[in-house]
Amino acid sequence: MIDLNDKKIAVLKGGPGSEREVSLKTAESVAEALRSLGAQVLEVDVAGPDFDVPANVFIAMNLIHGTFGEDGRIQAILEERGIRYTGAGVASSRIAFDKALSKQRFIAAGVPTPRSQVYPLDGREKLEIGFPLVVKPPREGSSVGVHICHHQSEFDAAVADAKKFGSDTLIEDYIAGKELTIGILGDQVLPIIHIEPVDGFYDMNNKYPWMTGKGKTLYHCPAPLAPEVTRRVQDAALAAFRSCGTEVYGRVDVMLRDSDQSPFVLEINTIPGMTSSSLLPKAARAVGIEFPELCARIIELSLAARP
Repeated sequence: MIDLNDKKIAVLKGGPGSEREVSLKTAESVAEALRSLGAQVLEVDVAGPDFDVPANVFIAMNLIHGTFGEDGRIQAILEERGIRYTGAGVASSRIAFDKALSKQRFIAAGVPTPRSQVYPLDGREKLEIGFPLVVKPPREGSSVGVHICHHQSEFDAAVADAKKFGSDTLIEDYIAGKELTIGILGDQVLPIIHIEPVDGFYDMNNKYPWMTGKGKTLYHCPAPLAPEVTRRVQDAALAAFRSCGTEVYGRVDVMLRDSDQSPFVLEINTIPGMTSSSLLPKAARAVGIEFPELCARIIELSLAARP
C-alpha cells in the first residue's frame, strides 16, 4: 500500500450541483481515513471553477459527485493547473457522466443495456418506448429527476420535471428485476451488491435516509446469485467500465431482469459515494479492503494512470 505519511492531500468537496450534501459527507469520511494513514489533509470546499488548491499538494482527491466534479470539468481545470487528481480523466468522465453518450459506448461494445431514446423536451418527437418506461436526466446523478412511468399522465409529469435539468431527457425500457451495483477498483471487480429498497425504487430518499429523513434500503453483499449469473453480471459491468475508457475506480449500476436473469447496464458512477452508507466501501470490505486502504488504493491507482 502506498505510504501517505506526511503527504499533503487536498480533499475537494461540495461542488455546485444537486449532490453537494452527499459530497460533503463523503469528504468527511475520506478525510478521517486519510488522517488515520498519517496524511496532511487540506479540505477545499469547491463552489465553482474559482477554487484554490494549496501549493505543493501530493494529489487532489476529487470527491465532488455529479455536476462539475464528475463530468470532466474539474478534471480539465486540475490538468491545466498541473495538479494530480484521483479518479477518471477528462474524456472518460465526460462520457460516463452523460448517460446517452455512455449508452452509445455500451451498445458499440456489445454491453447489454435497456433500449432507449433521447427525447427532446419540445414534444416534437414521437415517443418510441412503450409503458412502463423510465425517464431520467442524461447528466445528473444519485437518481435525481428519475421517474418510473406506467401511463401517459405519469409520463407528462415526468417530462415537465425533466425540464429543470436540460433541453432533453433519456427514456428507457423499464426492466423489472433486481437492482445491483458492482464496484470496480483498477482491474478488480468487487462483489455484487443487491440493493433492495423497502418501498419504491432506489431514489434519493432510499439512498440517503440520513440526509432526507425518509426511506430505507436493505443491502445484500455479496448478492445471493447463482455462480453463472454472478459471472454474467460482473463481466457486463467490467465491459461497460472499459467501453467508456474509465480509469482507476467506479461503480456500475445494473438491473437483473427477473424473467431470465439477464443483466442490463444502466450507468457508470466515476466518483461513487464514500459515506458510511455507501456501496463501494461495502463491496471492498467484503473482500478484506478496509476503508483507509480503499482510499490509499484509489490514490495509488490514480498516480499510476496519470504519472
